[in-house]
Amino acid sequence: MRPGSAENAVDGRIRARGVSASRVARDLAAARIAAGVATGLLVLLVAGSAAAAGVKASSAFVVSAPAPAPLDVPIFLDAMIHFSPDSSAKYATPGIEVRDRGRIVSTEIVLPADPPRGQVKALLTIKPIPQDERSMFDRWDRAGSIRLAFEEGPDVELVRFITAYGGRTDHEVDVTALAPLLRGPCRFRAFIDTWVTPAWRVDCSLRYEPDSTFDAPFWAAPVMLVDSFNREEHGDGLVAEVTVPPGLSRVVLRYISTGHCTDGRDADEFESKANVISVDGRVVARIHPWRDDCRRFRERNPYCSRWADGSWSSDYARSGWCPGVEVLPTEFDLTDHLGPGKHQVKVAIEEMRPEDADGNFGYWRVSAALIGWDRPPRLWRN
Repeated sequence: MRPGSAENAVDGRIRARGVSASRVARDLAAARIAAGVATGLLVLLVAGSAAAAGVKASSAFVVSAPAPAPLDVPIFLDAMIHFSPDSSAKYATPGIEVRDRGRIVSTEIVLPADPPRGQVKALLTIKPIPQDERSMFDRWDRAGSIRLAFEEGPDVELVRFITAYGGRTDHEVDVTALAPLLRGPCRFRAFIDTWVTPAWRVDCSLRYEPDSTFDAPFWAAPVMLVDSFNREEHGDGLVAEVTVPPGLSRVVLRYISTGHCTDGRDADEFESKANVISVDGRVVARIHPWRDDCRRFRERNPYCSRWADGSWSSDYARSGWCPGVEVLPTEFDLTDHLGPGKHQVKVAIEEMRPEDADGNFGYWRVSAALIGWDRPPRLWRN
């Protein structure tokens, strides 16, 4: 049986006549098992023939079994995100809950309870909604995120992204660090900071890629998620209480921070500020989030403005982000500071722009989570 021929036969029957979803799943599983058995027999036959011919096992031609296929779990499919002051439920679809006047959508998905060892990736597509052939309803760069929601405690940010200036973007982000939380029933939220209706559609799925050599974390927990970390409310920083379980050989802080402003001018979007992280009163990290390579992504931003000096809006360096690009976390190894038990993790941002007479100010979007391994991972990159 040629590889894939059994599945093709099942697929042909599906197209020829209607078959229930459960029947399809059973038939495909049976086809894959049959193909695997056939492959195994072929290995034995080839090895046996080689032995009979006096060929050394190391030089025999051996057909190996195919690698396990990735498993894709859809979360959002063409979900509308917009802002409607009159009704959050405008454009609502079955199975999707809508909040914040349309800017947050959520759904509950049952993930594999015991997924195979390997990597987990978030696949994300952000699509602007056309107004006509020449324009989009929302052509601006907007902060957005995919989050794992909890009844108690802060959400955990899987992916942070910035929409392009009116362009579609596709993202693939490794979220294996949060694998311990991505099991069983989970509630997900998608958010875009838009003020337009209609605005954007979002596709999102998780891909489980089997890899027996990959060391996923053993434990993960939320620390904080703040959409407007500003001087008035957080001038002295924000403290989160965390509890680290025993038996961990490495503990890492997964940190995402981007600077913004309410009027699109100066600090804290175009002037980075020091982000200071402390554990139990001791400073353990100090960074200035900054991206100065945004010009590389100009083609993702078809509706950005060009100024008199020849520069484009999407080209400017910013505090940790670029239009049309995902924001990757920074990871800090805090094993020496976070032993078993209770701790205080504090985030402070220095010299944030205060509110002016017009009500405009600088602010940051900050999220953090802890991840831990029960044994030293073979590959870990900061």
